Amino acid sequence: MNLNKAMIIGNLTRDPEVKNTPSGQMVATFSVATNQIWSDQSGQRQERVEYHNIVVWRKLAEICGQYLRKGSKVYVEGRLQTREWTGQDNIKRNRTEIIGDNLIMLDRANSGAAPMGGNFNQSNQDSNNSYINNTSSNHEPIIDIGSGANEEEEIKVENIPF
Repeated sequence: MNLNKAMIIGNLTRDPEVKNTPSGQMVATFSVATNQIWSDQSGQRQERVEYHNIVVWRKLAEICGQYLRKGSKVYVEGRLQTREWTGQDNIKRNRTEIIGDNLIMLDRANSGAAPMGGNFNQSNQDSNNSYINNTSSNHEPIIDIGSGANEEEEIKVENIPF
């Protein structure tokens, strides 16, 4: 059995960049910063920041482009994926990203960063790619996004426009 799961809570370091692939798939990329705070042996407060590259597809990409802004606090769940390519300078490069399939906006509606809190899910359970509105226990809207059974085509790295 194998497991490839990443879960992070942090703040966007820049506005999402939304593009369309040549095949028409919508993709959004953004970065999320997480930090770790601890006290060293001398009692001094230490902090380390990690930056995570996030990629989301289809309807989830559209939602991210519409509602997320630099500074927005989000929970992102997905899988780790590493891309490799050779740059124009003939040097081999790689980049590890989280391919997000669940996202929860953690900002309050009146904070200015996002217009609403919500749980966004990119799943294969709903075949008509529709919104399913529910209400959570704290009365924030939950929106599940189905990617549709007819969208099972594999996404190829060479089709990513960045």
